[in-house]
Amino acid sequence: MPTVDSTVELLHLFGDATRVRLLALLSDEELTVAELTSITELPQSRVSTHLGRLRDAGLLRDRKIGASTKYAVNDVAMPGDARRVWELVRADLDDTLLEADRARRDRLRAATAEPWPDLIAGQMERHYSPGRTWEATARGLLGFVRLGDVLDLGSGDGAIADLVARRARSITCIDRSERVVEAARQRLLRHPNVRVEVGDMHALELRDASFDQVLMLSALTYAERPDRALSEAARVLRPGGTLALVTLAAHSHRDATAAYGHVQPGFEPQVLRGLMADAGLEVLECQVTSRERTKPYFEIVTAFAEKKPRKPAQ
Repeated sequence: MPTVDSTVELLHLFGDATRVRLLALLSDEELTVAELTSITELPQSRVSTHLGRLRDAGLLRDRKIGASTKYAVNDVAMPGDARRVWELVRADLDDTLLEADRARRDRLRAATAEPWPDLIAGQMERHYSPGRTWEATARGLLGFVRLGDVLDLGSGDGAIADLVARRARSITCIDRSERVVEAARQRLLRHPNVRVEVGDMHALELRDASFDQVLMLSALTYAERPDRALSEAARVLRPGGTLALVTLAAHSHRDATAAYGHVQPGFEPQVLRGLMADAGLEVLECQVTSRERTKPYFEIVTAFAEKKPRKPAQ
């Protein structure tokens, strides 16, 4: 319940015309101090002081972009009392000064406009743009893919199989969890070329040389015997068939991954190369290919290997 003092303080916060002008501008988009100074034609020190008060009261949020700080109305976490007052004030805002601010903002935007691709050149993979997601990109690239008989080991609930089913002659999904397998069956009902089975990647009940491609995507950290799982993958590959493998690089965060059922703390690329070679595969590529952007910053290893064709008898 607000006290008299807190209510008076809140009303005082909205009782300044400059602060209302700043809130009105920042309710539409993020702006820097320099941009707000140019738009409002007020001294930078004055703008900065008012921004600080509004931020400290929870009405604004800020974020660093390089050497600049951008401010915006704190829509998500604004205190309830402040939100109610701001909504009341904003509903009745119709002022020539605010219109002039918006006009100067639009002129500033037009004068400094830089094409979005130019702004993010060199780091496009780190930025979102409408419709440009990794899933959309993957689906587009799959148009070039032609697969044969595919084995998806540690297939989970069938999300990958669903993605590639139309590009494969057949897909066999294997996972050890009956509940997960049932979810995959429901997801993949519309694909007549897909079958889903409960199985153990260490001991596959599948014929030798029966697949053209084997997928092990985020599966090897669940293997008690990674060497055995890779040997099984190699066994069921046809000569000339390929293995695609994605897994965590070696790390020291077992507590974080144990919650997801991992039993292996990732793999050094060189160690993984050795395991694939010992399984009878020719390693085409095995290296760290990406790093997650949030703590603990897991690194990802991508590997491709091929089962060597049998040499004709002399």
